[in-house]
Amino acid sequence: MNTLEVIGRKRDGGEHSPDEIEFLLSGYLRGDIPDYQMAAWLMAICIRGMTRAETLALTRAMVASGEVLDLSAIEGIKVDKHSTGGVGDKVTLIAAPLAAACGVKVPKLSGRALAHTGGTLDKLESVPGLTVDLEPERFIRQVREVGIAVAAQSPHMVPADKLLYALRDVTATVPSMPLIASSVMSKKIAAGADAIVLDVKFGRGAFMSDLASAIDLASEMVQIGEGAGRRTVALVTAMDNPLGRSVGNALEVQEALNTLAGKGDEELLQVSLVVAREMCWLAEVNSDPDDALRSGAGLDTFLRMLAAQGGRVGEGLPVAPVQLTVPSSAGGYVESIDALEVGLVGLELGVGRKKKEDRVDHAAGIVIEAPVGARVEAGAPLAVIHARSEELAQSVVRRLTKAWRLGANEVKRPPHVLARVDKDGVSKAD
Repeated sequence: MNTLEVIGRKRDGGEHSPDEIEFLLSGYLRGDIPDYQMAAWLMAICIRGMTRAETLALTRAMVASGEVLDLSAIEGIKVDKHSTGGVGDKVTLIAAPLAAACGVKVPKLSGRALAHTGGTLDKLESVPGLTVDLEPERFIRQVREVGIAVAAQSPHMVPADKLLYALRDVTATVPSMPLIASSVMSKKIAAGADAIVLDVKFGRGAFMSDLASAIDLASEMVQIGEGAGRRTVALVTAMDNPLGRSVGNALEVQEALNTLAGKGDEELLQVSLVVAREMCWLAEVNSDPDDALRSGAGLDTFLRMLAAQGGRVGEGLPVAPVQLTVPSSAGGYVESIDALEVGLVGLELGVGRKKKEDRVDHAAGIVIEAPVGARVEAGAPLAVIHARSEELAQSVVRRLTKAWRLGANEVKRPPHVLARVDKDGVSKAD
């Protein structure tokens, strides 16, 4: 094949064969196709798009570029769960143990913080002694014995995605539906699960800005999953306001523990239960996550998972030396909390990474005292900043305060789950 002819076909709006996509990816991985030609192809995709057949072929080629985890030693239907990222999103730490307590086998490979959105691995590593670097044998054994393991992806999985994403990041080709969908789903398929529950977020604190775009992305990913032989369901959820009451690594682990103990934010709990029910449905397990919550089985499963990965919860989670209360400058009802601003403040505090090599501060973060719908008086606390120094905490007070929008009228908290997408189409969430 001729590289220029293949690139030109997409430039002119043509459709690639699976062989052409494989030719480009394998050539790029070998170094035979240079960055500038691959960048031209990525830009052509951004402009011209891809058919679903092309997107599935791209995903399969990316999966084939590296290792695929073999989970055949685990009995039953294995179910993975993935979120596209949000602020205060600790649903994995709640829903996955609840599903596992119901009998679902949950082998989950997770990621780290990306910009203002949190990373499950960073959260788990705030537990003293815990490791997320599990060899395949240990990972599989833990899923068989505990029902759940959450670990880092092997660097040998989907190497094509790593190269392509690095190139997309510097060539303005990140916002492309087929490229986003294939990037996410190639990693999920390579992780080896039989079924996948996707949490596709939209709004101020998410990558997708609006509901329609989120539904389009969810539909694209569901079709890829089903086309690759994985039963796939997507929930489309709002991320205009932070989810739950905390943003930060250790703070979110503690909130997950509290929620599993029946003392969590009601919205966070309900979203987690919806996700856990979908995981049970895909696994063909009839147990009810509500029962696992009430009995304490979900909390017990989470604690067993942490211990199996070396975590010593009994030693306590990291605590920031400075905890600064942020007062409200006026009275009223909390109409909204800007999730993006809260996430960016968290980034300043060290919750995430501005650069890949940055170290996270596991104790840093924000605890929300006045959630959406609450009535506050002037001087009452909006939030508490957890920081490594007084100077750092004071430096973000003004910005954090502006994230709260107050009004004179009583506010009802908006619905969080807005749509469900499966192979049969889109339906409104209950």
